Amino acid sequence: MDYTGFLHQLVEGMQRPEPEQGRRYLIRFAKPKQYEACLVELSRMRNEFTDLGAVRSCRLARSIIAPVHDPEELYRYSDDITVEEDASISLHATALHSKPSSVQGVPWGVKQIRAPKVWSVSTGHRIKIGVIDTGADYQHPDLRYSLARGINLLNRSLLPHDDNGHGTHIAGTIAAANSTAGMIGVAPRSLIYPVKAFDHNGSAFVSDIVLGIDWCVRNRVDIINMSFGMKTRSKALLDVVNRAYQAGIVIVASSGNDGKRRSIDYPARYPQTISVGATDKNRRIASFSNRGVFVDVYAPGDKIVSSWVQGKHHEMSGTSMATSHVSGAIALLLAKHPGLSPAEIKTLVKRATVPLRARKTTTAKSKIRGGEIDALKLMQEGGG
Repeated sequence: MDYTGFLHQLVEGMQRPEPEQGRRYLIRFAKPKQYEACLVELSRMRNEFTDLGAVRSCRLARSIIAPVHDPEELYRYSDDITVEEDASISLHATALHSKPSSVQGVPWGVKQIRAPKVWSVSTGHRIKIGVIDTGADYQHPDLRYSLARGINLLNRSLLPHDDNGHGTHIAGTIAAANSTAGMIGVAPRSLIYPVKAFDHNGSAFVSDIVLGIDWCVRNRVDIINMSFGMKTRSKALLDVVNRAYQAGIVIVASSGNDGKRRSIDYPARYPQTISVGATDKNRRIASFSNRGVFVDVYAPGDKIVSSWVQGKHHEMSGTSMATSHVSGAIALLLAKHPGLSPAEIKTLVKRATVPLRARKTTTAKSKIRGGEIDALKLMQEGGG
């Protein structure tokens, strides 16, 4: 493959003034040696062409991410590369509800999954959880001892500070540890590694998620929490999810908030993830939650109060919120049984549930599949 010619073509496209120039693509190499050779050439040419500063690389996915003016011009390299447009991806939270000024003790969702019953045996001590989201509030009293440094993919020179709120909310449900004046999460002694891939509007692209998973694998996290999704499949995302799974990382992903019965969002739909739907206080599937055969487990996700930016607390709903409960429950299990594989954990999670209640509108014929996560059962099923 002519790497110099290939990169020159990228540069030419970036230098064109047309409006399409801003479209990004994930360019994946068929063979590791080709990817490495391209990186060597890219490094050499960066000194010559400042435009190549816009090109990012991901070793785990054997990909480079770059603006491409006309992807058809790259077809001559089709034996060696695949080209995929960088699609947008959305957080799985519905509208913000009320904003209580404070919360004290154990929130209802944490109680409902019986996490406090496990704390005498496990608090998730030292389990590393990568939360790919909007970042986290490092000054929040609930999270003072719960946050590691993480990574800011939008600006690598900065800490992954949360300028949205969603990531802090997820972190609080998983690992808040402020028993005196704030709240306690499911696994209060686990450690959150915030991976800021989403901006202040809650917007991100597949390439940001791919780079985030790559970072989590390199930093050997135990669990990745992914409270977001998209309607279309992405080969680049599937590839990197599969590599994280093979590296022994448990991936927990939200199913989506469309109230669908036969479909869920990606990446939750990939079999390498544990897909999560949302329930309410009555153990009924929340009206907004996707459900059906593709959902592995349900967890509290309706009107969940958790940490928020500027040291506050907020109430939110969504399968996002349900996913954080499941990540926390798995952290409790892994702290006690660190040798379990992602496949074993998925089996245990699906088994360690309590039955869901049917809504009044549900007919007798439409049987409810799946159940709500139970942290105590999960620990017992795991053998401890």
